[in-house]
Amino acid sequence: MMSDDTTPDLTILPRQHRQILTEIGSMRDDLAVLTAIAMRQDGTLATLLAEVRAMHAQHSRLANRVRDLESWP
Repeated sequence: MMSDDTTPDLTILPRQHRQILTEIGSMRDDLAVLTAIAMRQDGTLATLLAEVRAMHAQHSRLANRVRDLESWP
């Protein structure tokens, strides 16, 4: 036979609900920050790649000029 003492106390649920919503909001903020960091790193990598390509082209032109000078009589 069940007594009334086995009824669960539901008064804690609103507090837990608010706590969960607060934690979800915090996780959303963390995700936004991490996404921004990742996108900045991606942009930095793309800029660095363009810079390396430009330096390679510059080096190739310089090597060609040196080769032309060395071939002069």
